[in-house]
Amino acid sequence: MAVRTPIVPTEITVHIGSPEEAGKNVTVPFPEYIKNVASNEIYPSWPTDAIKANILAQISFALNRVYNEWYPSQGYNFDITSSSAYDQTFREDSQFFENISEIVDDIFNNYIVKGEQVQPLFATYCDGINTVCDGLSQWGSVELARNGMSPTEILKEYYGDDIRLIYNAPVSPNVPSYPGFPFRLGSAGNYVRQLKIQLNRISNNYPAIPKIEEENIFFTTDMEESVKTFQEVFDLPVTGIVDKGTWYEVKYLYNAVKKVADFGSEGISIEEVEFPYGDTLQEGDSGPYIRPLNYLLNFLSYFDSDIPRLNLSGEDFTEDTKEMVIAFQTDYDIDATGIVDKNTWNALVTAYNQTRKVIPEEYLYYEDKLYPGIFLSRGMSGDDILNLQNFLYTICEKTHQIPGVRVTGTFDELTEESIKSIQKRYNLPENGVVGPATWQKIIEWVESLE
Repeated sequence: MAVRTPIVPTEITVHIGSPEEAGKNVTVPFPEYIKNVASNEIYPSWPTDAIKANILAQISFALNRVYNEWYPSQGYNFDITSSSAYDQTFREDSQFFENISEIVDDIFNNYIVKGEQVQPLFATYCDGINTVCDGLSQWGSVELARNGMSPTEILKEYYGDDIRLIYNAPVSPNVPSYPGFPFRLGSAGNYVRQLKIQLNRISNNYPAIPKIEEENIFFTTDMEESVKTFQEVFDLPVTGIVDKGTWYEVKYLYNAVKKVADFGSEGISIEEVEFPYGDTLQEGDSGPYIRPLNYLLNFLSYFDSDIPRLNLSGEDFTEDTKEMVIAFQTDYDIDATGIVDKNTWNALVTAYNQTRKVIPEEYLYYEDKLYPGIFLSRGMSGDDILNLQNFLYTICEKTHQIPGVRVTGTFDELTEESIKSIQKRYNLPENGVVGPATWQKIIEWVESLE
């Protein structure tokens, strides 16, 4: 089970000015950004514990903006602004105080969270003299430090006893949450589950948007209905396809209803950021998610001489798997790492679908037996479902080992029961959804009966 917890970005992009003000963007290392903010907002002569408390608040504030994609979700191409009216004071080419720089270097990847929430706390603060706010008082923190309070005690004084500090958070380049390609009915992945969770939460405030029954990784017909309604309500093209515009409009509304940029935020729970699979597949990994990868690689190697035919099978990402992945990545001008990330996976699916369209004439006899390239699930209809049901009918008629099926072209309850029966037989996840691995077992069974 993968968990999308916050990372500390290696760099952060700052817009000079207010969000809508014409101004340039500057990208700086994250620690340098915090040193700049701290050197412009607090005094180096303050007690060390007060400085640390203030810097931790500044780190958490910035990470809250980054983690929630606050500005990108509104269509901006930066992470945060330099305006204290919106964010924190940042002055380009500012000088840093030595003791503040040393403290930042020591704690820049620590941040505050509230209770069991996942997102960094939106740690509001003010000077406490000219302006007063619900968060930390900067001059008040000085007095508390002089009275012997530690940084954590100071922060609890202002943000509550239920806060805690996350130490030594991972540092890596910031990767946008959008998967990089549109997805639709029949797609599958962690990003599908993430969007389902967000749409269901938004529907609490906008009940016209129908709930999605299962928060799994499959883009089902009820999800398509929810996406279309969302697009209609918020004046987007009603396609049922999640492109970048729809993805970030959902993100923006999710941020709004969760009040992520509010000290009293509802918060994001660990359950909302838990996903069935990691973001990458690599040598040494194992599990049922390897089977679809093997299927795609085996198929492509049959028609592409640049990919070695090593006949992958099972649920282990082996050295042979890596060799075939590297060959595919090299052939399709992708960084040849041997690691299957979302970009490589999307390229594999795209290559598979394109290859199916141009297979040589002598293979057209087998065309109906080729995996249709999307995940088939209950509620879907069309030629792919009709084809699937014909195979299931053959198995049922000749073996009587799966439930009966009606050949209607609509994926109904009986079809789902038959699929689950086959998945149980072959020790596949019993989800009733037909992906490459389940499809392959169905075809193998049908061919054994011919």
